[in-house]
Amino acid sequence: MTTSAPPKPVIEAIQRDRVYAKVAEQLQAHIVERLKPGDMLPPERELVRMFGVSRSSIRDAIRRLEAVGLLEPRQGVGTVVRDVSADVLLNPVTSVLLQKRKVIHELLDVRKMIEPALAARAALHASGEQIAEMSAILDRQREKVKRGELATEEDTSFHQAIAQAADNSVILKLTHVLMDSLRELRERSLEMGGRQERSLAAHHRILLAIKQRDAKTAEAVMRRHILEVEKLILQKL
Repeated sequence: MTTSAPPKPVIEAIQRDRVYAKVAEQLQAHIVERLKPGDMLPPERELVRMFGVSRSSIRDAIRRLEAVGLLEPRQGVGTVVRDVSADVLLNPVTSVLLQKRKVIHELLDVRKMIEPALAARAALHASGEQIAEMSAILDRQREKVKRGELATEEDTSFHQAIAQAADNSVILKLTHVLMDSLRELRERSLEMGGRQERSLAAHHRILLAIKQRDAKTAEAVMRRHILEVEKLILQKL
């Protein structure tokens, strides 16, 4: 007796606009329909092939599903489907977090608590290689801004590179969750006239302080930058 092969997942073509969010929606549907708690997510390279998008979009989508509790990273194993409640599965992937003004305020407060301190720590501890990576990220951000493209990925990468320099896996994961939870609102704020140029200028001031090993200035400049971002995000609620 022969058995028919399982049907292939229906994967739609993904447009460039907010790619990670669309990937997350389709990936959630694939998980709910075809996987069960404890199952491993397919390897990253397989997901790239399935969705036809970049590795960074796949990683952002996975972090989003981790943030809403559908996936769990396990050291030395990979990304595993969690045993979650029906409430999580019924919520849109954009997450109920982003629909609650109070929680958004709290997320922004956490950014103000940790990111200035991370900038100061980076000024004292970042390696030459890490500083070079931050500089390369800002080069890519500048080129995108010059072309009139939205540089959300580079904006996020710069902040994550600073967290990476802190050499603390808990802080790094927390930064990933914060940036991902606020990503859509940050993206919308970057669309405001002149916002990208101001963000790039602030990033350069932060990087200069880090290069000069000036922890106090790095902390102060990061705090001003976060406050400006907070003001713009709250305008978009």
